[in-house]
Amino acid sequence: MKHSLRFLPFVALLLVTLVPNLPGQSRRPIAAENGKFLRIDGRDMLYGGKSPAQHFDISNSELKKRQYHYGMGREAFPALLDPRYIDVATADSECPDDARFLVAFVDGEAKAYSVKDLTRHEIVNDTIGGHPIMAAYCILADLGAVYDRAYGDTTLTFGVSGYTYFDSKIWDGLDGFLIWDRDTESLWWPLIDQAVSGPLKGTALRKFDEAHWTDTTWADIKARFPHAQVLQSNQDFKRPNSWPRLRNPTSIQRNFKQR
Repeated sequence: MKHSLRFLPFVALLLVTLVPNLPGQSRRPIAAENGKFLRIDGRDMLYGGKSPAQHFDISNSELKKRQYHYGMGREAFPALLDPRYIDVATADSECPDDARFLVAFVDGEAKAYSVKDLTRHEIVNDTIGGHPIMAAYCILADLGAVYDRAYGDTTLTFGVSGYTYFDSKIWDGLDGFLIWDRDTESLWWPLIDQAVSGPLKGTALRKFDEAHWTDTTWADIKARFPHAQVLQSNQDFKRPNSWPRLRNPTSIQRNFKQR
């Protein structure tokens, strides 16, 4: 998995000012201490929102409860479902040359996602060249990547769970966000590139072909991708109350199991 580590100075400042977890500073909220784990009808559930229908079934998860942080709920971040774009010329007045971006590019088409906007959305469900992708960025771990949302004939749609998770043996104990797919409501941990609970547990989180995405700067975008579509800032949307569920994930489990 190609992750960007070049955003670190910016992120380090935010970590100190917004989410301190250093000696002598307040720690991140531990989900287990804040009533985020529930037992409902014999199932282990993780709080997902005010409605019980929003909770995540983690009965088959092997993650340790004490290592979950936060717990804001599944729709706290506006993970985009239908992103809007502006052109490079329009965006140029708001983007300094050293601003950081993830860029996906296929057959002359390019889409650019600023880290500033990804910090707000964390996930953008999108397509490029007719292929479904996801641009994602976790500020706590300073990890950004573009993923493939196509799993055979199924396209998964992802959102932000409102939780992070850490393991001292993974990425030196960095906190990384947990995401979820709307199709099966499985939870995924991008730091290990796989689903960690739900019907798709053990399924690989697939990064998009690395030849077709990169992390770069606004100056580079203007030089290499002058016709790029640039994610419009300050987007929001009314969260859907329901969505189609994938009834049979067997083929995904069989064909895309993490190796």
